[in-house]
Amino acid sequence: MSHKRIPKRKAAMAAGGVVALGAAAILLPNANASQDGGGSHDAAAAPRTLKAADASDLASQLAGQLGDAFAGSYYDAGAQRLVVNVVPGDDDQVAVRAQRAGAEIREVDNSMTELHGGAQTLKSEATIPGTSWAIDPRTNKILVTADSTVTGEKWEQLESTVGRLGSGMATLEKSAGTFKTFVSGGDAIFGGGARCSLGFNVTAGDGSPAFLTAGHCGVAADAWSDAQDGQPIGTVDQAVFPGEGDFALVTYDDPATEAPSEVNLGDQTLQISGAAEATVGEQVFRMGSTTGLADGQVLGLDATVNYPEGTVSGLIQTDVCAEPGDSGGSLFTQDGLAIGLTSGGSGDCTAGGETFFQPVTTALEAVGATLGDGAGDGAGEQTGGEEAGGAGAGGDEPGGAGGGDAGAGDEQPGGDDAGDSTGTVGAVSGSGSGTDDGTGTGAGHGSGPLG
Repeated sequence: MSHKRIPKRKAAMAAGGVVALGAAAILLPNANASQDGGGSHDAAAAPRTLKAADASDLASQLAGQLGDAFAGSYYDAGAQRLVVNVVPGDDDQVAVRAQRAGAEIREVDNSMTELHGGAQTLKSEATIPGTSWAIDPRTNKILVTADSTVTGEKWEQLESTVGRLGSGMATLEKSAGTFKTFVSGGDAIFGGGARCSLGFNVTAGDGSPAFLTAGHCGVAADAWSDAQDGQPIGTVDQAVFPGEGDFALVTYDDPATEAPSEVNLGDQTLQISGAAEATVGEQVFRMGSTTGLADGQVLGLDATVNYPEGTVSGLIQTDVCAEPGDSGGSLFTQDGLAIGLTSGGSGDCTAGGETFFQPVTTALEAVGATLGDGAGDGAGEQTGGEEAGGAGAGGDEPGGAGGGDAGAGDEQPGGDDAGDSTGTVGAVSGSGSGTDDGTGTGAGHGSGPLG
């Protein structure tokens, strides 16, 4: 049977307001446009003009070729170039090899080994709820962030640890918000009193249709429905949270379920052709039920976040805004590449903040699933129709902050229970889905994962 979304979630992004429209103006007209400026330059003399996805591939290649001399890389979106950090050493051909490959070279002081060592020091001496750290290749330092709950002795402990690492190794910033769970995000899925969101449709290792969502949703309930108190449509196969990631694989109970590889943008869908690694500096888009479509940049990789529920590592740090209702939302590129699943963050789409995402590539590898071309046999038969999903919020039953049914009806985003629901946007028959963990974990004053 073909699984379709809930009719009440019409294709609208009313709650997204200015944020959604602004991001859509960037994304939709250029979804299939190439950023490649051509290859007329001498590769040995000048950096190549690259799309973000191509820059990510080149960065991976150079990381292996340059060995210990490689100290990270990032994408210069303005110049459309890959910038590669190199630690000077005995091999004077390192920079030449990277230049010939088309990268811009920058000599830096800190090697990746040293940066990872600094992160390990933070882990052993400053694992404090409400803190996070990630390697920022643009500064060649570790970016350490503390939310508003880190005060008194905890702040002094963190500040002291960062100080011992030295100003040349780490920087410390304060976030005005708190790292917390967010509510719903697209068309909701429900399980065990929690409400979460579908992320990306995938094909499980045995060929059956399935979807990815946040791990903290997967550990909250075994069976998930597309309607509150409805019949289950999927069963959790694997879930990781907390620990080395925040992801879950849910298999559809009906093996004939159509699960197209799409993200619903409100009035149309974006085909997802596959998954890709994030690159610092690249522009990314997030879909969620409260704020609709939002965009921003990747700020750091291999981020560690200390939620009240536990520490999660290996995440992507971004400046993409999110609010209660957006938790678990899909992170993707303009070219239709799946990048991440919303894990947690702080702030909102008025003041800004930080949001962390589970890399899709890591999740796929861990659960043995595939995404994109050939993953799933559905074609999104309701795309653009009445049941197209309304991945942007603002359905005809708004449940706080403009999120259609956000908070499972009576939990208003931003309230006592708002901190504990998640949402990821994916597409079953062209729909997204959102989640809301009604338990209230990490809500209000605490820091926690989304959902």
